Amino acid sequence: MDVTGASGALSGERFRDSLDDGREVWLSGERVKNVGEHPAFRGVIDEFARLFDLRLTDPAARAATLYTSERTANPVSLAYSLPRTREELRAKLAATEWWMRESWGQLGRSPDFMSNVVVGLYDYRDELEAHRPGFGAHAVDYHRFASEHDLVLTHALGDPQIDRSASPLEHPDLALRVVGENDNGVVIRGAKQLATLAPFAHEVMVYLNGVSALRGAEEFVIWFALPMNTKGLKTLCREPLGAHRTGHSHHLASRFDEQDAMLFFDDVVVPWERVFLLGDGPLALRGLGRLNAWSMQSTHIRLHERLRVFVSVAALLANSIGVDAFRGIQEELGEIISYAETLRLGIAGAEAGAAMTPGGLLAPAPSYGLAYWSAGVSARVVEVLRRIGASGLIMQPSEADLANPELRPFLERYMRGHDIGVDQKSRLFRIAWELVGDGFGSRQELYEYLHRGDPGAGRTRLLRMYDRSEADERVRRLISSPLS
Repeated sequence: MDVTGASGALSGERFRDSLDDGREVWLSGERVKNVGEHPAFRGVIDEFARLFDLRLTDPAARAATLYTSERTANPVSLAYSLPRTREELRAKLAATEWWMRESWGQLGRSPDFMSNVVVGLYDYRDELEAHRPGFGAHAVDYHRFASEHDLVLTHALGDPQIDRSASPLEHPDLALRVVGENDNGVVIRGAKQLATLAPFAHEVMVYLNGVSALRGAEEFVIWFALPMNTKGLKTLCREPLGAHRTGHSHHLASRFDEQDAMLFFDDVVVPWERVFLLGDGPLALRGLGRLNAWSMQSTHIRLHERLRVFVSVAALLANSIGVDAFRGIQEELGEIISYAETLRLGIAGAEAGAAMTPGGLLAPAPSYGLAYWSAGVSARVVEVLRRIGASGLIMQPSEADLANPELRPFLERYMRGHDIGVDQKSRLFRIAWELVGDGFGSRQELYEYLHRGDPGAGRTRLLRMYDRSEADERVRRLISSPLS
């Protein structure tokens, strides 16, 4: 893959222009002519453009997020860096912290996340090469290509929800599959969900299938990356959450509705240089942990920032209605602080326990337990904020209401708060409503629950992975003779 002409870190203008590339994006039954100019997408695209520009123009942001490519001297995202020392790992994770702080922990698919997956792909290169000569080199080339072009990536991992009681081996349309090979590449057919950020991404990576472990399912096992404008690739978007026309502000949704999409692959050709793994289910399953070694830490850092926002909004909400001195409210505020602190310490522990991978990179310690714990914690934090805000979350005046001179006296008299004016109180409650009540908040919580995979299946895998041998032996020795 060619990096000739690549100029490294995107500017906001380059990002916006890059989306007008002929991709086939569908929204509400109509094909979108230009994603970058569509009103339903404008808010989140503007936000991404702001972040890209900030990286380039603000000296502190640039130092925190970019480094100079040794190959091209381009400014390159630290999310693509290959850490081999603790200092390099710290710099890489500090860049993640910048992304998550700037996006308030609301962008589950910030560019930082998938860039780290590409680092994991690079790290797995030797195993891929041993599986099939050339595939490891494809991974190395793709990492260089993605970093030098500052690609924004999505991934699509889930199979269509048609009939989960049936097997794709009997009904092939239940999963994406390989239907042919030729000199140009591999031909694939099927669908994938749920591709978060797909309309705004440059490329998609696919590297998981639910039937990978089944014997005879080789046709369903493929890792690859494709541009979003590839012929035969269709992107179907869900309903936008930030495009409201009622006069009520949706501050978070208008900036951070990263979109989710269904991808249809209609006999799409994947060029050989973009294929990383083919037909080997066990190799694919073993590689998932390696791919996610850095992106999992990115996810933890994002959730920690999200929890910090929840703590502040909940505490300010309680103060705004004069319940912050109530014992029960203080206990619940302390509870969500304990989650934020536990996650902070878990993040620090994973970094402190970093070790060299077989691929020669320094990766945070595996933290699957922290990941599956997080899914349940997020739901509890939402519940606490709902309890504190109660019915006030539902009824708050809009900015148009606040500006109406006929309504204003009533709003100031009956909708003000404890030592806070009606303007600030209403805006605070509307932020809280976006976090826990409206379509955006509901989507965010469902995303949080499923982002790390099905929590139940994950806990089962954790049970199989956990090393109990030493403690089990001690207990067996303890019970081998009568207890005194």
